Amino acid sequence: MRILLKLELDCAVDAAWRAIRSPDVFRAVSAPFTTFESLEPGGFPDSWPEGEHLVRGRAFGVAVIGEQTIDLAFQERRGGVRAVRDTGRGLSGPLALVNSWDHTMAVSPLPGARTLFRDQLKVEAGLLTPLLWVGFWAFWQWRSIQLKRLSPYWK
Repeated sequence: MRILLKLELDCAVDAAWRAIRSPDVFRAVSAPFTTFESLEPGGFPDSWPEGEHLVRGRAFGVAVIGEQTIDLAFQERRGGVRAVRDTGRGLSGPLALVNSWDHTMAVSPLPGARTLFRDQLKVEAGLLTPLLWVGFWAFWQWRSIQLKRLSPYWK
């Protein structure tokens, strides 16, 4: 299953790059449908470093949906494209139903201090994949609305 988003954000590419590496932005675009808490000593960092990060997710801030690792790698590509790739995995609860998770967010500059944001999620969960696709698709639409709403405030 694959979900793709392509958005123009009202912020400079450097601001978008900082935002997609920010745990605060991650939590802001996920809420209220999914909330996350860090399970690492010291909590969430100001900016994600590369590597694995352990979190617990809750549906609507109440029902635990499981623990997962967020496994980040940063990439720079031709044409000023910068990307964050998460190949983490669910460890418990419904999150552990996902067999394969590959989420990439890429930003590149547009004229007028704007940013092209591309977001791709590839998820596999065996026979449950079509059912999960509906939920992920709806959640990704929410994320896109939040990203567009918040981007003018990123500095």
